[in-house]
Amino acid sequence: MTVRMEKGKWYYQFMIKGQRYHGVCHGATDKKSAEKIETAIKFKSMQQQNGLIPKEEKNVSLNRLKDLYVSYAKNNKKSYKHDNYSLNIILNYFGTNAVVQKITPKRIEDFKQYLKTERNLKNSSINRYLEILSKMFNLGIDNEIIRTNPLQKTAKLREDNHKIRFLTVDEEQRLFKAIEYEHEVTDRHTRKKKIVKPYVFLKPIVITALQTGMRRGEILNLKWSNIDFDYGFIELLDTKSGKARKVPISEVLREVFDSIDKVSEYVFINPKTNKPYLDLKKSFHKVMELANIQNFRFHDLRHTVATRLVEKGIDLIVVQELLGHSNITTTQRYAHPVPERKQQAINILNNYSCKETS
Repeated sequence: MTVRMEKGKWYYQFMIKGQRYHGVCHGATDKKSAEKIETAIKFKSMQQQNGLIPKEEKNVSLNRLKDLYVSYAKNNKKSYKHDNYSLNIILNYFGTNAVVQKITPKRIEDFKQYLKTERNLKNSSINRYLEILSKMFNLGIDNEIIRTNPLQKTAKLREDNHKIRFLTVDEEQRLFKAIEYEHEVTDRHTRKKKIVKPYVFLKPIVITALQTGMRRGEILNLKWSNIDFDYGFIELLDTKSGKARKVPISEVLREVFDSIDKVSEYVFINPKTNKPYLDLKKSFHKVMELANIQNFRFHDLRHTVATRLVEKGIDLIVVQELLGHSNITTTQRYAHPVPERKQQAINILNNYSCKETS
């Protein structure tokens, strides 16, 4: 029997009746534990060869691994519903009935390139897809229907931990001016000219984001039943952390809600479909171009809220509760001290300095 350490992981390798077995010793922390895992794997492999337990199934579909993942996620992940979109992307790329044994490390590399070039995703987002896909394969291994995980030989992409963007006061003014952008069009039926504001629908949505720090999905799926006007708060039940939270309603936000016609159970409705907006990316990106605001995503509105609250001295625990972070470390990542605050801190220390006495 042979175990070896490579890139922080322990691997096993052995032969039984001329057949080579190799893979990762999952859970191994040192050579001794790796050897125990290898022994168990070898024993199981011998039983499989002798027909005492079933061998790896042939032609296992990717959809079957997806079902295993969904079952696992429902019981172990608070935010499992947010994985559905990623699962659909994965299955659409490889094919629902794709044979998982034919998904090679080369195909995984092609998938990474697809996410980067075709879907324009950042490295951090691509890594999340790889984590889900890897878990799908590991669940297949745990359920003894496949033997290997091609992602074990696939490196994650290096994540760029650049400074997260937040709106300056000047940028916010330009943003709302761009939202009000108008131009003249000719009606196809009447041939009459009229003035339209194609992006004005974003205004109440952006205000809601800046007044609450809510996530895009939380805003787009907001229902009137979630809003308690008597006590002045929004109750969010389906959150990323899986924990319900209440967000107070400001006077500014109350005015926004009062101005919206209640024509649906949802607050923000696309008039073209009479359904909630599915995505804002294209329209928001266009508004950013009109406002000449660079490198800014809708999610950065949430970061703007956190930054402004911290700048005004609001306790991080309070900010954590408002934003719905399960870990205070996440809240700290959203808070960036500005130069003026650093200078104020130094000035305070200066007042404590020892001064010469004559």
